[in-house]
Amino acid sequence: MVLIADSGSTKTAWCIVEDPTHVIHTQGINPFQQNEEDICAVLQHELLPALDARYPSIHTQLSSIFFYGAGCTPEKSPVVASALRQVISTTATIHVESDMLGAARSVCQREPGIVCILGTGSNSCYYDGRTLHAGNPALGYILGDEGSGAYIGKRLVGDILKHQLPDDIQQLFFEETHETQANIIQHVYRIPLPNRYLASLSPFCARHREHPAIHAFLLDCFSQFFQRNILLAPWDTETKRLPIHFVGSIAHYYQPELSEVAALHDYIIGNIVQSPLEGLVQFHQ
Repeated sequence: MVLIADSGSTKTAWCIVEDPTHVIHTQGINPFQQNEEDICAVLQHELLPALDARYPSIHTQLSSIFFYGAGCTPEKSPVVASALRQVISTTATIHVESDMLGAARSVCQREPGIVCILGTGSNSCYYDGRTLHAGNPALGYILGDEGSGAYIGKRLVGDILKHQLPDDIQQLFFEETHETQANIIQHVYRIPLPNRYLASLSPFCARHREHPAIHAFLLDCFSQFFQRNILLAPWDTETKRLPIHFVGSIAHYYQPELSEVAALHDYIIGNIVQSPLEGLVQFHQ
């Protein structure tokens, strides 16, 4: 049995390759935001009961675990691997890789392409069919993550609180979200995982995407992603004619705006998938 995990900062999807239609969801696991004890708690309380219920012999039959996750750098991957070994299996071969490699293997399989993640956070790379070639650093939701859910949410509340958007949009935002300035400040500066909170505000834009101000706002958010991550990437001139693939909920829900911006920059959209899990199952079969 082979267990695959696709983990972002907000949620993690798990499935057994031999049983791909049964997907288990837990909260996100990111070793930059959670220590080993926190990760073990998520595995113990959210994943293990679901695995044991459906696969009673999983601890003896599991041969490999492939965990693809946000924040899984070479320095942080051992933290996740140790937690997986403690909670799930001491005998399975455990591979902890970046969410970027998971996205590339999912949408490109073994073909070259430009691969981008647009979810709670954002990232991009060139994939030659086997290896990732890094572009500009993502830098997280404070310094980067352009085009992501956290970035859209951060800019949205900043523009609303500073009266940069029309009055009708400001009024709709407060009516629909029931947010206040005090509550926003509390969540962003005093409560853990503010990137998840900010990303949770981005659906407001999807509901009002036909409003000219929101449409222009979204185009600018995605233009910033292209300008700061794709157009000036060290591999851009060599890969201009390759398809550009997207993985993540933001890419999925904002396909029209994303496609509009890609066309402006003369890029051909390849695959856009909300979750890389199906493609990863295919890759590991």
